Amino acid sequence: MPVGEESRAPSVWVRPERARRGRPALGRTQIVDAALDLLDAEGLDGLSMRRLGTRLNAGATSVYWHVANKDELLELALDRVMAEVEVPSGDGWRAAATGYARSLRAMIHRHPWTVTLFGGRPMIGPNATRVLDEVLAAFGSAGFTGFDLEYAWSAVVDYVIGAAGSEASWQRAQPGTSAAEWVENLAPYLDRLDGERPGLASHIREIWMKETGDVLEGRFAFGLACVLDGLEARRPPAQ
Repeated sequence: MPVGEESRAPSVWVRPERARRGRPALGRTQIVDAALDLLDAEGLDGLSMRRLGTRLNAGATSVYWHVANKDELLELALDRVMAEVEVPSGDGWRAAATGYARSLRAMIHRHPWTVTLFGGRPMIGPNATRVLDEVLAAFGSAGFTGFDLEYAWSAVVDYVIGAAGSEASWQRAQPGTSAAEWVENLAPYLDRLDGERPGLASHIREIWMKETGDVLEGRFAFGLACVLDGLEARRPPAQ
């Protein structure tokens, strides 16, 4: 492979692995394991090739043997966590879509750094491929085909990424702070808002104060049901 071609590959999954001769003892699995530890602990900003090499007690050369750059490393990490996503089968398309949505949401909560990576590069690793194949089969069983099939499953994915990403962002930004405590800290702002926008002030006090895990779950379930209801109304009639 010509010099520099590795870094131009569209995906780590289409670039042939190097020959085993001369390969360092450090393996790809170890590299991805260490990268995941950094990503889960500190997010995307906490991962660098230098810090990864230090964590592995190995030089950067050992890491670059397996990946051409950080983008390829993130592809490997993202595909690894996609192994946690499941698509139930056997109970109809809507049950499969619901199970998939909840499984994807749970994965994002465990690995919030994934949110900004979706759509950035092609997800063609083995785990992502398995998930997509199962999702397409589930929505295909509902009668969706062609572009409608693409639009249908994408609507669910986009909803989950948006909802779960927002939930995960709040948890990272307000660690150990309840919604009630956060609203209480806004007291001066809310006092001013009473005179300017009383309806909004009332809503914040009445609803946001109670934003517990149960409320977040209810909000997610409501939104997902609305998406699926919309898809049900648009899916082709049974032949």
